[in-house]
Amino acid sequence: MTPVLPVPVVDSHHHFWEIDRFDYSWMPEGSPLATDYGPVELEPLIQDAGVDYTVTVQAVSSPDEARWLLEMADQYEFIAGVVGWVDLTDPDVGYTLDELQRNKYFKGVRHIWEGEDDPGWIVNSGAINGLHELVRRNLTFDFLAKPPNLPFIPQVMDQVPDLRAVIDHIAKPLIADHVIEPWLSDLRKVASINGIHCKISGMITEADQQNWTPDDLRPYVHHVLGMFGSDRLMFGTDWPVCTLAGEYKTVAETARGILASLSPAAKADIFGGTAARFYRLAI
Repeated sequence: MTPVLPVPVVDSHHHFWEIDRFDYSWMPEGSPLATDYGPVELEPLIQDAGVDYTVTVQAVSSPDEARWLLEMADQYEFIAGVVGWVDLTDPDVGYTLDELQRNKYFKGVRHIWEGEDDPGWIVNSGAINGLHELVRRNLTFDFLAKPPNLPFIPQVMDQVPDLRAVIDHIAKPLIADHVIEPWLSDLRKVASINGIHCKISGMITEADQQNWTPDDLRPYVHHVLGMFGSDRLMFGTDWPVCTLAGEYKTVAETARGILASLSPAAKADIFGGTAARFYRLAI
């Protein structure tokens, strides 16, 4: 048997924010999240949880936030990649991407699709042209989708078949209510599309935030494992959003516990290899 070489552990999904720097109007008033979270706070947490590198993901619809995240990536060795925001509906989006791509840590783009009033926004807004621009530049796209958005992803991929895409937070099924369908059927159709990946992340905040257990998450993880396979799955914490329901280390240990029976090769994929390949991280 070929030994599995150690792979750096990658948290494929977390955020930074400074409350007075950008408009975080998606946070409810009085939310415990409404405080600053930055690299100084995260670094000891990843060390304690056995995480080597991270990918930081946009939380604001602003290219200025992407520039700010890239500045931090230049300063902190553990930040291996940045997923930022650009206006995919802008015919001149290429100019913004030109600038951001001058920084080696800029890996891809995300839009807060789940927050749009139209669940089909991504196919109805002109964003498809922006996605074609990502393909031309070999950049990735994070689908921040909820179950009502899932039926539109095959339509996107029909129009942009070479898009390197990942589903954030397993598309946020209704874990607190133990609801599986139609999430399962719709995600299965998405998973059948070559090249689409999925993040095992963001689950504890979709569960009963005060009373969840690993058993609440386990069926959903096993479903995505069967649909995507370890080579298209990547672990993420969704810190600091996860702190609504659990600490950073708790998220990492819960994922390791649920996936404990997998082979060393499969675990190496999910906890680092897939993210490194997908985002083309220099680690």
